[in-house]
Amino acid sequence: MTPRRPDTLWSPSAKVDEAMLRYTVGNDREVDRELLPWDVLGSLGHIDGLQRSRLLSDGEHRRLRSGLRAAWKAVHDGSLVIGQEHEDAHSAVEVWLTNRVGTVGQKLHTGRSRNDQVTVDLRLWLKERVLALHGAAAECAEALVALASAHQRTLMPGYTHTRRAMPSSIGLWAAAYAEGLLDSLESLPGLWARIDRSPLGSAAGYGVPLPLNREATAKALGFAGLDHNVGTVQNGRGKLEAATLFWCTELAHELSRLSADVILFSAAEYGYLILPPELATGSSIMPQKRNPDLFELTRARAAGVEGDLATVMALKAKLSGGYHRDFQLLKEPLFRGVASTRAMLGMVALAVPRLGVDAERCRAALSGDALVTDEALRRTEMGQPFRAAYRDVAAEFKSGATFPEPSVAALLARRRSTGGVGNLELPVVRGRLRTARAWQRREATRFTRAMARLAGRSPA
Repeated sequence: MTPRRPDTLWSPSAKVDEAMLRYTVGNDREVDRELLPWDVLGSLGHIDGLQRSRLLSDGEHRRLRSGLRAAWKAVHDGSLVIGQEHEDAHSAVEVWLTNRVGTVGQKLHTGRSRNDQVTVDLRLWLKERVLALHGAAAECAEALVALASAHQRTLMPGYTHTRRAMPSSIGLWAAAYAEGLLDSLESLPGLWARIDRSPLGSAAGYGVPLPLNREATAKALGFAGLDHNVGTVQNGRGKLEAATLFWCTELAHELSRLSADVILFSAAEYGYLILPPELATGSSIMPQKRNPDLFELTRARAAGVEGDLATVMALKAKLSGGYHRDFQLLKEPLFRGVASTRAMLGMVALAVPRLGVDAERCRAALSGDALVTDEALRRTEMGQPFRAAYRDVAAEFKSGATFPEPSVAALLARRRSTGGVGNLELPVVRGRLRTARAWQRREATRFTRAMARLAGRSPA
């Protein structure tokens, strides 16, 4: 049986070429499943604004609100879906609503275009997802801080050019990645301020000749403000997607480098870290193998997120102002990149607390050439100019000389500068983490309360 032609919101009575329609819709039905609940909530905010603008009567508003709240429940129980008879999430919601509330449902689209409708859906979706990413990244950072705290005195070599360089520690290594994640967490409020602006009322990018109260709509949806100039909404398509994926790429790169270290340091030749059996995979031919697939795939997924960012950047580049259908293809890489980043953060947060540390292997590797710089600087402290000490120690090392090996206490004591191996100042890191978590809780509360009010639920 051939499915009937999809309902469109732009030409319901036109005879449209079926091949053209299939091509332009593409996989948008599948992609738009992510947006379906947000399209309902965005519509609930929109009708609040229409009522405040006196474009809906109180009775019409009540009927539409009741219908949309029923639609929200239907999305969650699986009875409102995007079918082959729909073009996208917007048509699925509007057709479902009109079938249930009658002709008043045809007033839902008053004062908006699919162009500002999809942007509000995306911003609501982004709010939920970036808050979840923030929480997952904070959990990952917290796991790394705990590892650092447990191994502040577990010395190991530090590496440059993948060659032994100077003394480091498991604590320094783990805390460095924790602070790297915190740097990204602390940059999120800037991106959030851009997401937290309502685009509704901009329509196709030129506003509408109606007395819309855009501020009332923004307030109903829990936005902090507006995209003020209506032209900026469509001109900015792709910018928020790219900014979000860039932020995800920052997180992904941190996890990728961490993963590369774990892969290296857990190899038999190093042996500093121990992968627990439940987080390793085996070989189909070699019985002894225990492979770090979890970390290898995290490294690979980071490359995928960067590729999604590149896709968005290429899609939005070199377009003239206003709306273009090209923007339809921004959604898939955004959804994919955000989902991949969330999965990476969750798995690393799960794995880090289970990593074992072989303190004896770490300490045994910290000898010989890894302590040469310590000897040069010891002589500098005794009064010899650094360049002279550098030349003397280099010549002695080349001739086969060995130098006294300081105790762990001595090595740590000589590294008391802020942030060094002997002075990680983890309470400062924990303070940053608490501040980041407080920001996330505050914004999550504000967002969830606004969404619960729209849906007619009590906030959790």
